[in-house]
Amino acid sequence: MIEWLLSLEPWLLALLAGTFTWSLTALGAALVFLFKGINRNIYNLMLGLSAGIMIAASVWSLILPALALSQERGEIPWLATAIGFAAGAGFLFLFDKIIPHVHFGEKHLREGIKVPLPRSVLLVFSITLHNIPEGLAVGVAFGAINLVADTNAALFAAISIALGIAIQNFPEGAAVSIPLRQEGNSRTKSFMYGQASALVEPVAAVIGAVLVNAVTSFLPYALAFAAGAMVFVVVEELIPQAQEKTMDRAEHVATFGFVLGFMIMMILDVALG
Repeated sequence: MIEWLLSLEPWLLALLAGTFTWSLTALGAALVFLFKGINRNIYNLMLGLSAGIMIAASVWSLILPALALSQERGEIPWLATAIGFAAGAGFLFLFDKIIPHVHFGEKHLREGIKVPLPRSVLLVFSITLHNIPEGLAVGVAFGAINLVADTNAALFAAISIALGIAIQNFPEGAAVSIPLRQEGNSRTKSFMYGQASALVEPVAAVIGAVLVNAVTSFLPYALAFAAGAMVFVVVEELIPQAQEKTMDRAEHVATFGFVLGFMIMMILDVALG
């Protein structure tokens, strides 16, 4: 199995992994056919879980490998990693200002370029912003397999990233489709919008894999770039939303979700990487 996976082109591995992470989003979105609503505490727990997984993936799967690769190539490790990290955060900041979107619970505040699109579409665009760096992270990880000495370790590290992102995509799919249903959309429409929010992941994964193989010297910067983009999403979007409107004095539910998500991703990365 390992030999077969290593025989595949990096972009194809990235496409398969990105499709897998999307499928978990679709599976989570399908919960809208079973449940009418979502408890705010559970929603906050999901957001915290996603944030924890993304932060842990950024550290163990992206930043630390970027530092190691930079040092192996004779570069200043902290400088190369800092440049890539800042570029990733800047990239998401730019997208946040350009792509029209709106967040759950915000009835009137719209961000990005002003366009006459339905609120449901703008909500999906908001989640799509989160999925771009996730797809890039998966693509860069699989694209790096043939660019390092230990291909087996690189493969398992890439698989751990894909698994971690897929795990957090499941509740994220539900966190998109169920609130859309609560806003008056049909179950089918809510499901379609929910799964569509992650369709960008396979595309971003292929782009990430192709780029790092086209310009191999870009790899440490690409790893840090994906980390910077994910951290931006966590701090800008996930954590603030997770701390809103807690019920029954459960103000720490998002924090517990973050801790759990961080532990899951850390264990996956250490066990498989």
